[in-house]
Amino acid sequence: MPEEKPVPSGRRQFLAAGAVVLGAAAGGQLARPAAAGAAAASPLPTGLYTLGVASGDPLPDGFVIWTRLAPDPLNGGGMPDRTVAVRWQVAEDASFRRVVRSGTAAATAAYGHSVHADVRGLAPHRDHWYRFRTEGQLSPVGRTRTAPAASGSRSGGRLRFALASCQNWQNGWFTPYADMRDQDPDFVLFVGDYIYEGAPAATAVRRHEGTGEPYTLAQYRNRHAQYRSDPDLAAMHAAAPWVVTFDDHEVDNDFAGAVPQDPGKQSPGAFAARQAAAYQAYYEHMPVRATAVPHGPHIRMHRRLDFGRLARLNVLDTRQFRSDQATGRAGAQDPARTMLGAAQKAWLLDGMRRSPARWNLVASQIMMAETDLRVGPGKRWYYDAWDGYQAERNSLMREFATVRNPVVLAGDRHMTMVSDLRRDFADPSSEVVGAEFVGTSISSGGAPDLAAFHAEWDPRMPDNPHWKLVDVRRGYHLFDVGPHAVEARVRTVATVLAPSSAAGTLARLRVEDGLPGVSRV
Repeated sequence: MPEEKPVPSGRRQFLAAGAVVLGAAAGGQLARPAAAGAAAASPLPTGLYTLGVASGDPLPDGFVIWTRLAPDPLNGGGMPDRTVAVRWQVAEDASFRRVVRSGTAAATAAYGHSVHADVRGLAPHRDHWYRFRTEGQLSPVGRTRTAPAASGSRSGGRLRFALASCQNWQNGWFTPYADMRDQDPDFVLFVGDYIYEGAPAATAVRRHEGTGEPYTLAQYRNRHAQYRSDPDLAAMHAAAPWVVTFDDHEVDNDFAGAVPQDPGKQSPGAFAARQAAAYQAYYEHMPVRATAVPHGPHIRMHRRLDFGRLARLNVLDTRQFRSDQATGRAGAQDPARTMLGAAQKAWLLDGMRRSPARWNLVASQIMMAETDLRVGPGKRWYYDAWDGYQAERNSLMREFATVRNPVVLAGDRHMTMVSDLRRDFADPSSEVVGAEFVGTSISSGGAPDLAAFHAEWDPRMPDNPHWKLVDVRRGYHLFDVGPHAVEARVRTVATVLAPSSAAGTLARLRVEDGLPGVSRV
């Protein structure tokens, strides 16, 4: 590398001699930095860190730190077609006087010059600060936090996290993140629809870039980069680690496995190419480990994170392995229809049965509890949700009855829907086996019409006695997990039609240790 510019007063020079080099594509594999001569012959553009910084998937001894070099983010990134060495530091203080880890990552053109440094060997349950440097250009500073020690007691400690989903750029600003940042969560759980694939709309609050839906890697990169430019989203990424998974709009609305929304317009080969492009762009923009490096139209997203012995988080993938959606009641009740696929279902059940945690959390992109849309006798369901895969859901409910404190965390609906989970939703008197929190959207759906919402949804409440709260305001859910209870707050904003908004608590709910179900407080 060329000689670096002087570091501002009070800051350490980056990187001691002999630090390891981490490959961006391999997320931790050793790689060689770019040759010094090549770097000197082609100086990088200014403004490398337009997309900010992020961290994710916290462990007791580490986390992933992320950035992407993109001086021209909405036009492919604007980087030269060469590998760039990116130095990183992690410190125990914001002024970087106590640097505890440092290294170099290889940002390759093949992966959009993204960086995924898998940092290990840190102290548990502690704040850390991190930053990157590339040829004299310094990134913003991010703050992150390690998870509690694995040996932690079930009866001690607390955990705070936020549940978010569904942020449509065209529907409004991502204003709930400003309030979320003020709440200082230990991590953010994002359960899908980080971007939307829709074409630009003339009536949008903020128009999508491009001229149509994304299909290629370059187009998905540009769409992700546009979303990353939201100031509140960028600030929240820099303030806490995220645990992410995708739903449908990161690829194509309501896709199921290898089946697109419109198979008559997208051939199997064309959709596989689209999935490969979408998954690679997703990996390039998310703070995830090397296990998530895509292989063509496949990406590994289901994984498990432990927070001491207090909570275990099982992150599901409810898109890649599912059967195509049912088209009627018989199909929804077909025992052969699967949401998770056999291998992922076995992985989930094994992790829950063996869990040492007091609270067993399940991140499911879509709602698990029943939604009966028909007022009065009979049933009408959303077939894209778990209502379209009832046999597999019923088998999970039977397992939940044997698991300590199962709590499902979902999104997708653009509504707050908090429910008891019952062993058999066809029998309203059946055993309550768990609780579910479906978080509202960050911006998707835009400004809600509350009167119209209540006129449509209030009559459905008697047919869905397991619902405890249904609301349509924008925001997120905030959880405080302790040894005796999970305390939840539904935080909502007044508007997403402006860059800032007042926020407040719409409702408080509680799940008691050893008592399945959820109650209003």
